[in-house]
Amino acid sequence: MFARVLTIHTQTGKTEEAAAIYRDSILPAAQQQTGFSGALLLTDPATGKGISITLWETEADQKAGESSGYLQEQLGKVATLFAKPPQRESFMVSVKA
Repeated sequence: MFARVLTIHTQTGKTEEAAAIYRDSILPAAQQQTGFSGALLLTDPATGKGISITLWETEADQKAGESSGYLQEQLGKVATLFAKPPQRESFMVSVKA
């Protein structure tokens, strides 16, 4: 299993709006992607910092969303709410409970 981790920073007062878009639009789109296995969105409304963690069955599944334009399309849904560009990292999931 693999994880894509995006660290985001929303504009002041935009955390809830970003979370609503994530819940109502980005997650349903993710659920249609091959190999998608789950997601978390962690937020700190006081600072605007957020962390999106999406889980993928294989590294190929995770990378397919990046090369197909899927990831860029989803980021575009919330791009106007960002204070700065998100940072992307990938990890192998070593332990999952």
